[in-house]
Amino acid sequence: MKKLVLGLLAAVLISGGAIAEEQTVELRFSHDLPTKHPLHSKGFVAWADSITEASGGTLKFSFFPTGQLGKAENEYDLAKHGIADFVWANPGHTPGRFPVMSLAELPFFIKDGLGGTRAFTEWYQNYKDKEMGDVHFCVAHLHDPGTLHSRKPVRVPADLKGMTIRPANSTIARFLQAEGASSIQVGPSEAREVLARGAADGITFPWRSIYIFGMNDVVKYHTDMPLYVTNFIIIMNKARYESLSDAQKKVIDDHCTPEWAEKIAAPWIAFDKEGKKMFQEDKDHEVLELTEAEIAEWKAAAEPMLGTWKETVSKAGWNADEIYKAFTDALDANNARF
Repeated sequence: MKKLVLGLLAAVLISGGAIAEEQTVELRFSHDLPTKHPLHSKGFVAWADSITEASGGTLKFSFFPTGQLGKAENEYDLAKHGIADFVWANPGHTPGRFPVMSLAELPFFIKDGLGGTRAFTEWYQNYKDKEMGDVHFCVAHLHDPGTLHSRKPVRVPADLKGMTIRPANSTIARFLQAEGASSIQVGPSEAREVLARGAADGITFPWRSIYIFGMNDVVKYHTDMPLYVTNFIIIMNKARYESLSDAQKKVIDDHCTPEWAEKIAAPWIAFDKEGKKMFQEDKDHEVLELTEAEIAEWKAAAEPMLGTWKETVSKAGWNADEIYKAFTDALDANNARF
């Protein structure tokens, strides 16, 4: 018995030593947000710190914010090619590349960012390996519904005619173009400059993010409607993930869950919900409260977008009706469908 106890003790010590001596890995995390953004300061950092702690300090992070490693539209490929180990990316910056995921971008579809995030991450688990098989997928999340912020009042779709808008993603760009507007696509860090020099008349953006990016002095009108949400993903370079030890992989896996998607998104969503109130109380801004008839005009204008999405996804070899039903079921279960 004594030998058995000593043998077990030795095994534990050897195992513990192996964990303690496991190779330390420095992971580069790229995104295009300023560090003052709550998604970075309270979302990414808390997530990364939890990974570091759970790994016994063997997984550490270096952040490269504000597009230091590449432009917003290139973030996915930074992870794919190993320029970064992790990235936070907006798949909507690359039109047509991820047709299944773009479903969540449909206008007037989702009313709540937190419930939508859980539904979105759970739903997309069934499609990630086929649509994003060249990276290691971690989580997806949404922000709280954003709207149109502009230099002149916009109450109905007809008001968009002749305007130039920075859209949140390619789906919103097509919607705006169908209503007579043109679009200019730049990342959020570049958007203020585009508005300030008059190259754009407005932007589709989350409410409080207008303040974060310093655009509150160039857009004065804010249309009160849940126009859209944007899809965001955190992905990892596949080879980098495969190079980790089994214990380190488990730590990463434990932090790539719907629960963690909510934790990452929650600080931004809570922060952003205050944005509309800030504009309502700011005498230099006007929040345009729409009538039911005006909202109905917007929803009617957006209806053809679903048909376009189904056609695109079907051509790519997917069952569009089945995918759509699965997502709407997930949204309904989380009380997140508009």
